[in-house]
Amino acid sequence: MKTTPLILLFTAFLSFQASQECNAQTISTNMQPDTTHTWWKQAIVYQVYPRSFKDVNGDGVGDLKGIEEKLDYIKALGVNVVWLCPIFPSPNFDYGYDVSDYNQIAKDFGNMADFNSLVAAVKKRGMKLILDMVINHTSNKNRWFTESEQSKTNPYHNFYFWRDPGTNGGPPNNWGRRWTYNKNLNQYYLHLFSSAQPDLNWDNPAVRDTLFKMMRFWLDKGVNGFRLDVVSFFSKKTGLPDMPGGDRSFFANGPHEHEYLQEMNRQVFSHYKTIMSVGEAPGVNLDQAPLYVGPDRHELDMIFQFDVVNRSLTDSLPAFKNIFSRWDSVLTEQGKGWNAVYLGNHDNPRLVSRLGNDSTWRVPSAKLLGMLLLTMRGTPFLYQGDELGMTNAPFTSISQLRDRLVLSFYEMAKDSGHDVTAFRQNLLKNGRDNSRTPMQWNDTKNGGFTTGEPWIMVNPNYKTINVAAEERNPNSVLNYYKRIIKFRHNHDAMVYGAFKVYDLDNPDVFAYTRGSGNDRCLVLLNMSNKTIDFALPAGLGNSPGTLLIDNYEKIQRQSGSSVNMRPWEAMLFKM
Repeated sequence: MKTTPLILLFTAFLSFQASQECNAQTISTNMQPDTTHTWWKQAIVYQVYPRSFKDVNGDGVGDLKGIEEKLDYIKALGVNVVWLCPIFPSPNFDYGYDVSDYNQIAKDFGNMADFNSLVAAVKKRGMKLILDMVINHTSNKNRWFTESEQSKTNPYHNFYFWRDPGTNGGPPNNWGRRWTYNKNLNQYYLHLFSSAQPDLNWDNPAVRDTLFKMMRFWLDKGVNGFRLDVVSFFSKKTGLPDMPGGDRSFFANGPHEHEYLQEMNRQVFSHYKTIMSVGEAPGVNLDQAPLYVGPDRHELDMIFQFDVVNRSLTDSLPAFKNIFSRWDSVLTEQGKGWNAVYLGNHDNPRLVSRLGNDSTWRVPSAKLLGMLLLTMRGTPFLYQGDELGMTNAPFTSISQLRDRLVLSFYEMAKDSGHDVTAFRQNLLKNGRDNSRTPMQWNDTKNGGFTTGEPWIMVNPNYKTINVAAEERNPNSVLNYYKRIIKFRHNHDAMVYGAFKVYDLDNPDVFAYTRGSGNDRCLVLLNMSNKTIDFALPAGLGNSPGTLLIDNYEKIQRQSGSSVNMRPWEAMLFKM
């Protein structure tokens, strides 16, 4: 596995390691795991990046009709929830994560009739649909913001954080580039991300009321919940004080964060029976997580923590394993909440390129990562194309990239006067565009994604890595994912069963059990490029049990207390 310094660079805007102690608020004292059967705990979520999924009208951009066309493919995987990245109108500085109108569909993707048709088609297949909701900030082209910059007395002015200049006419505090000056108003506005993404003022009740009304609008149309972007940033530090010593941790977990989320729950979530909520939670550590997802907190169902995407195996496999062990033991095992389990998404390089070996051992390592994702306790979130073992793209030039936000970092680096050669190489190798190249459906032109000119290059390996080819091959990554998903659905132990890691300090093998008593499975993952003779740790007996699933086509018989494991071999045993 490779390091991802660029990812850490552009997620630095997100993944602040919170140093604040938890507030003195009530947290569940239940010390038993919550095994209450709930649909969203048993769900497997498939994340769709609409722009790159399937283009029906030939304009080179994926659309809602394309998603509807491929619902049978998604259904056949065995997943039961579809998560759509933002589909609202946007100038696309951050490709939808800068919303200009929350109540419409972006023309690139279709129209409201297309959306209504998609909702009906999803429900017809017995699946559910959740939307990505970006409500920490808007686009600077949003009508609310353009109104806010007209005058200080405009009703929308207080929808955002406008502040008078500080000392010598500079920004109001030491937050630097997070402020942009407006000459007409002689004020600065706040944006924790880019200047094209001004932060909403959640302290204004009118902002919250407007957002909650909008969320109910989509739920009334049949949506089953939301993924909430940077949910931990909604509440800002009172008075927007200087960052002490450059410490950015206080951007997360603001003083009214939980008050606002509980209000959201009362005003929105509590009025609908079959919905789920998951929040992207940068800056939320394991001590703070129960405040967001505790069963008695009435805030969110789950959060996405950043530990797993901010660490690579080169930091050591034991440290990587410890993330899963700690989050499960402290949160789920003690009944303080439920984990959202993910390994990849639209903000990171391709899974097999980041955590596996995308050359010699692409197929077994892609399968192994699927085994890891789908045998954890928690709700798994699978990103489009990972079920094929899609890889990073062979970008060779900055001109091939389309991520405007990350390209703006590159321009800032150039403007600084420093040598940007290493930065550029990291951008090409580890940038977010790697996960946003089009879905590879077959070996025809553009991988079957579009008949037009794709908005971003198609990975040339679509000739061999594509849905059609993998559907025909019983030993493909795709069919392996289907097998693991079916196994998870058929075994409650894979959902609610106990999770225990063995031999934590082993530098090559991730070994853990799921379940207990007579319903117990052992998972062994050789996360290395070498053959390993793995000695079963104490507590696992003298035999691993009956081998049920292996990611190699030719299965080796195992006996005794030592298991021979080939490079990137993944084994699931019935104990």
